[in-house]
Amino acid sequence: MGRPLRRREDRRFLQGRARYLDDLTLPGMLHMALLRSPVAHARLLAVEDTAARRIPGVVTVVTAADLDGRVHPLPVVTPAGASVASVPHPVLARNRVRYAGEPVAAVLAESRQAAADAVEALVLEYDPLPPVPDPRAALEGDILLHEAAPGNVLLRWKGGSGDVAAAFRAAAHVVRGTFRLPRLAAAPIEPRGAVAVYDRRRDLLTVWGSSQDPYRPRSQLSRVLDRPEERIRYIVPDVGGAFGSKGALAPEAALAAFLAIRWGRPVKWVEGRRENFAAAYQGRGLEAEAELAVDAGGHFLGLRARLVADLGAYLHPLTPLPPVTASMLLTGVYAIPNVEVELVGVATTKVSTGPYRGAGRPEAAFIIERMVDLAAQQLRMDPVEVRRRNVIPPHRFPYPNGLGYTYDSGDYRGALDRACALAGYTRRREEQRRGRAEGRLLGVGVAMYVERAGDALAEHARISVGPDGKVAVYPGSTAHGQGHETTFAQIVAELLGVDPGAVTVRQGDSATLPRGGGTFASRSVTVGGSALFVAAERIRDRAARIAAHLLEAAPRDIVWTDGAFFVRGTLGRAVTFAEVAAAAHRPELLPAGLDLGLEASGEFTLPGPVFPYGACIAVVEVDEQTGLVQVRQVTTVDDPGRVVNPMLAEGQVAGGTVQGLGQSLREQVVYDKSGQLLTATFLDYGLLRAQDVPPIAGELQETPSPFNPLGVKGIGEAGAIGTPAAVANAVMDALEPLGVRHLDLPLTPEKVWRAIRAAQNPMPDAPVSNAPASGI
Repeated sequence: MGRPLRRREDRRFLQGRARYLDDLTLPGMLHMALLRSPVAHARLLAVEDTAARRIPGVVTVVTAADLDGRVHPLPVVTPAGASVASVPHPVLARNRVRYAGEPVAAVLAESRQAAADAVEALVLEYDPLPPVPDPRAALEGDILLHEAAPGNVLLRWKGGSGDVAAAFRAAAHVVRGTFRLPRLAAAPIEPRGAVAVYDRRRDLLTVWGSSQDPYRPRSQLSRVLDRPEERIRYIVPDVGGAFGSKGALAPEAALAAFLAIRWGRPVKWVEGRRENFAAAYQGRGLEAEAELAVDAGGHFLGLRARLVADLGAYLHPLTPLPPVTASMLLTGVYAIPNVEVELVGVATTKVSTGPYRGAGRPEAAFIIERMVDLAAQQLRMDPVEVRRRNVIPPHRFPYPNGLGYTYDSGDYRGALDRACALAGYTRRREEQRRGRAEGRLLGVGVAMYVERAGDALAEHARISVGPDGKVAVYPGSTAHGQGHETTFAQIVAELLGVDPGAVTVRQGDSATLPRGGGTFASRSVTVGGSALFVAAERIRDRAARIAAHLLEAAPRDIVWTDGAFFVRGTLGRAVTFAEVAAAAHRPELLPAGLDLGLEASGEFTLPGPVFPYGACIAVVEVDEQTGLVQVRQVTTVDDPGRVVNPMLAEGQVAGGTVQGLGQSLREQVVYDKSGQLLTATFLDYGLLRAQDVPPIAGELQETPSPFNPLGVKGIGEAGAIGTPAAVANAVMDALEPLGVRHLDLPLTPEKVWRAIRAAQNPMPDAPVSNAPASGI
């Protein structure tokens, strides 16, 4: 552990030997395609399927009426302290559609093309209703989307501590900000999909899914189909990315599973790219009004905020989690003694939201870090100095943040100071002063973050050692790009004293490890690695007892060093781990009780979340004539606790940083007033390209967590959390001489150009619009 070993799984991917969901073909397999609503809001009158059924190869057409009493809506997680309306996402729409792209009917056919042709032949009869794509309009208007959600409110949460009113009365300054974070699309290389097959003789449903783990989708499918989990086997093959968007069961996957049971034949569903944009749940989508009370010395006294989350038409299983996480992290890395936050989640005629890389953390970091910069501007202080005065000092950990989280450990100022040193902060400010004298718009932006990682969900693992000393590892966390095969092999190799090459990681099949948690919230090494630690300790204990028998010594006298067992205080008497493994599989050599092989399971649950953190500094230049933002440098310092593999951790930071840059500069999901998706392809949705990525420099610092035996915290979300706030602060810093106080993301050339023009040529009674002028 701690060594930058190269990813062992890369060879398989680079050589084209990976096997993804759509590579799977089963005898007699049927293909499923979906008819999706072409409008955002309407009453469903009928689905005319006569022409579709006549197409050669079509087996059946399915509507919601065919699912009555057999298929239930997807279950929804309710965060602690939250009030959640009973509005789960249906598998197929019935009587009414509430977003463009909602599944209305399905076609089963012998080929994918026949299924697609049949969908085109279906005729949907509907009565249009007024769409409500804007969350504020949904709250204030008279169009009700669900009887179970009065006022179109799907989610409520409120938290806080201290005397907020007194803090604001005592404040020398009150800083106010309004922020809008647009929706984002996860846009994985591989869209969603599932293959289902039912063995009637064994009453076993097997589902292959492009998912982040087999366990949460299996649990959700169990409830949707009212089928015991032990009668479902869920397998995750190689996955072409997820970024949070494959963390829950897709309604279409549940339908494929139901149809496989009903028709007794395998069923495959793989969505296209347009479907992925329209129907996969999206991330972010949050508005905030915040106030920060500050004393004359720049110390924070209190914070209050109201958040409005655009949750979309229904609740997916994980929809409530990101906005609640954002609310509970709104104090960031700062000691704010008085705080009050209210969250309202609103139903709109859009596809639902859900976890997307960071899942609430980037929203919280953006809001508080923009507020800190606005405070620095109002106080006429350096933004780094304001942060230094307010970060939580190391001696106050564990630290309750007033919103329900207790931060485990940290050296926040150390991360900030190191980031400033790496970025050459003082030099950059001097360069900015010279540039401004020349008329250039240069900006330096600083942001810090703290995130919740891990969760209360138990993780499981199993380790089995063969007679040849080779080790098989079965983790409950499943990779979709993170490098688990390498990381988990490193952990087990360290704990058992073997070469990493002797360790094989087998993941993603609920049949080989019936219980597990999954891969999300940067929990894999923190919780999954700790479950492996527990299993490895049991292997070590059992191996030591076998070694004691072979060496004719007491187990308490056995010393394990460098993969061999010695008798304490003796020279030359030793057996290797391989010899112990061989003996473990030969019952005739061992007494009763030790002849059961060398295998152990482990389970681990965190006593509370762990909290990685970091600092990010962005340097930008804005072209006054075009509004183009050029990011010249991004510098990061991230603390994920103990680092298992520095190279993989740095890769996670780099990837997250690029996603954060995309959110900062280009990415946004846009709907028009009729609820139609305007960003439905990669021609319209602005992902960054390789040539757009600036130099990224960074370091990892290690503050071990006391909450798990490895001391790790997680690194998967880091770059996506701090980068948007740092870039926004840098651009606002560049535009500060013009009097531009705030612009919402993304900071597109058009938006920035319009702000510059408005600042240079102010029109009376004509405020600058912060909204995008077009859909792109």
